[in-house]
Amino acid sequence: MADMAGTEAEALAAPPGGASAEPAGPSPFELKAPYYAKRIRLFEQYFAREGGKMDAAAASPEPIQVVMPDGAIKDGVKNVTTPWDVAMGIHKKLAQASLLAHVDGADWDMRRPLEGNCALKLFSFDDPEGKALYWHSSAHVLGEALELEYGADLTIGPSIEEGFYYDCYLGERTLSDYERAGILKRCEAIIKDKQPFQRVEVSRAEALEMFAENKFKVELITNLPDGVSISCYRCGPMVDLCRGPHLPDTAWIKAVTINQCSRAHWRADVTKDPLVRVYAITFPSDKLMKEYKTRIEEAKKRDHRVIGMNQELFFFHNLSPGSCFFLPDGAKVYNNLMGFIREKYWEYEYDEVITPNIFNFDLWKTSGHAAHYKENMFSFHVEKEEFGLKPMNCPGHCVMFGNRKRSFRELPMRLADFGVLHRNEFSGALHGLTRVRRFQQDDAHIFCRPDQMEFELVNFLKLMDEVYSVFGLTYEMKLSTRPEGYLGEIEIWDQAEAALTKALNLTGKEWKLNPGDGAFYGPKIDITVFDALKRRFQCATVQLDFQLPIRFNLSYVTENNEPARPIIIHRAILGSVERMFAILTEHYAGKWPYWLSPRQVMIVPISEASKDYAGEVRRMLHHAGHHVKVDNSDRKMQKKVREAQLEQWNYILVVGEGERTNGTVNVRTRDNVVHGEHKLDALLEVLSQEREVRSLTCMFGMEKSAAAAAVKEAAEAEAAAAKAAANADQAMAA
Repeated sequence: MADMAGTEAEALAAPPGGASAEPAGPSPFELKAPYYAKRIRLFEQYFAREGGKMDAAAASPEPIQVVMPDGAIKDGVKNVTTPWDVAMGIHKKLAQASLLAHVDGADWDMRRPLEGNCALKLFSFDDPEGKALYWHSSAHVLGEALELEYGADLTIGPSIEEGFYYDCYLGERTLSDYERAGILKRCEAIIKDKQPFQRVEVSRAEALEMFAENKFKVELITNLPDGVSISCYRCGPMVDLCRGPHLPDTAWIKAVTINQCSRAHWRADVTKDPLVRVYAITFPSDKLMKEYKTRIEEAKKRDHRVIGMNQELFFFHNLSPGSCFFLPDGAKVYNNLMGFIREKYWEYEYDEVITPNIFNFDLWKTSGHAAHYKENMFSFHVEKEEFGLKPMNCPGHCVMFGNRKRSFRELPMRLADFGVLHRNEFSGALHGLTRVRRFQQDDAHIFCRPDQMEFELVNFLKLMDEVYSVFGLTYEMKLSTRPEGYLGEIEIWDQAEAALTKALNLTGKEWKLNPGDGAFYGPKIDITVFDALKRRFQCATVQLDFQLPIRFNLSYVTENNEPARPIIIHRAILGSVERMFAILTEHYAGKWPYWLSPRQVMIVPISEASKDYAGEVRRMLHHAGHHVKVDNSDRKMQKKVREAQLEQWNYILVVGEGERTNGTVNVRTRDNVVHGEHKLDALLEVLSQEREVRSLTCMFGMEKSAAAAAVKEAAEAEAAAAKAAANADQAMAA
């Protein structure tokens, strides 16, 4: 091992092949080479220490038992047997598929020796835990490539929902997408080299010595609690501060691509050092990489920013960064979304309220936002008093509840608010409609008694399911329970978690438990939405809150004429209306269902003589509340129809002299399905029904389709009966 370290240290002394040539003086890599070599030398010392422990354990074997998820017990040796050994003992294919082990619930490397009797669970790439490990290990490969190529100071390199990134410091230098090819080539060479991931545990002093030349790593180490065990991983010539676990070696990575180079800041703070962020993704097969790239290409076509521009829905301007200008057609979609929620509010008996946008900071001091959220708020002074634009509605609703004495008979009180919110997001974090500074939410707060929690939660989940079903969105739910640092009475927590559990069970849908991940002030249900490309989004939320009523000293009078503290249920379905707008734009790929569509009907007159009739049809549809337009241009009819289809008008109505005489229109859809000639009253009936029921599909011709299906079903039943009769006759004859 020492010889190998020496060889690599010597290799580090010279700039690597393919590195960018510097005009004069040593390259960034040459300047950093002594630091990189020192890391290797120290790591080898600590790794030899770890190896000595294993040798001692092998010399005096101490038997252990490993319990598998199915209850099977496997024998092993303490500090010698690894999860890989256990998996190999079961089946070679199991070991080859297993990326990560959980040892008594803790993350564990597949090649790390077990330290005693334990329960063992294995994860593959098909599991979220396996993907996270795979991409975290890949981030180390990317980090090594950035060091070798640019002499980078590495900061952090986490896995993300799909792939990973590494932030690094390059001084004044930035990287463009043109440099992705060089980074990719480095990564492929590292993977081909089959470099093992090696782990050591070190003291704080040892870690500080190892990373002394990297101020970012020093800051991370310094902020760790006293006495904590610090682990480091080596991958070829790169050593990184890391909890792990990791893949056995780099050859487990079969396909890699570099997605993007962008800018970031240390600790996500624009006042701190500028960093370069490189995004990438890897897969255990070329097939998965190909599927990913196909999906990404489709996602680019669906990008809400592109569709928003092409359909003239909205735009952004540098005079108000992060605040969207919704054009007339975009406002139609936006208002339709809020109108839909308002209808559901009426059905489920919510009361809509309007609260101020600006509050004195005394409110935020009471709520706790002044101490913990001020950097995300817009604040200013008025007559020497500090005020802030509200970033959320809950404190204002607490003021509303506490405005006068409340009786138990008034509960539950369901307050809904579409008020405008502002959050001071970093400019670099702004991204279309998904991350903005000005937005609205379908925000509501339910003030209720403890015995009303279950009913309110069941009703909310039912309401949410109805809304998402109309959108055609699927979702998953997780129950996040009491964390270690919770506040409040244990009895209330138990009652709340029981109510959440029962509400989830009553949905009839699968859900997962996320123990210990609730907020300190109450348990919650996390809801993740999936779009047409199976991407995940956090939109809806339902959160119980026991602390805000205490902060605002809220109470109601019970039936025994005693004061009692209400419970607040924070809940939203769309979440940010802007974000849901973006999600649905991409979910439908700009092909809006009729009820949401800002471009519902385009009327195409065949000739100049048909324009008056086209105007009559337009006025009738407009009067009935449909978004309709006439193409009076001098283009040919076929060209007009094609343009309307490309512009995603749901229906194109062609009118000529024959249609005027018959009081009809010729109906076709944006998908070029021709439904033929229809009377105006029949047309209006179908369009209005499609809008009112919020159908996701065209309702023209549904009667014919249903009739055809019935005829087919009857014919199949008749044929089956005839066949059964024939079989019976044959049996009788026999």
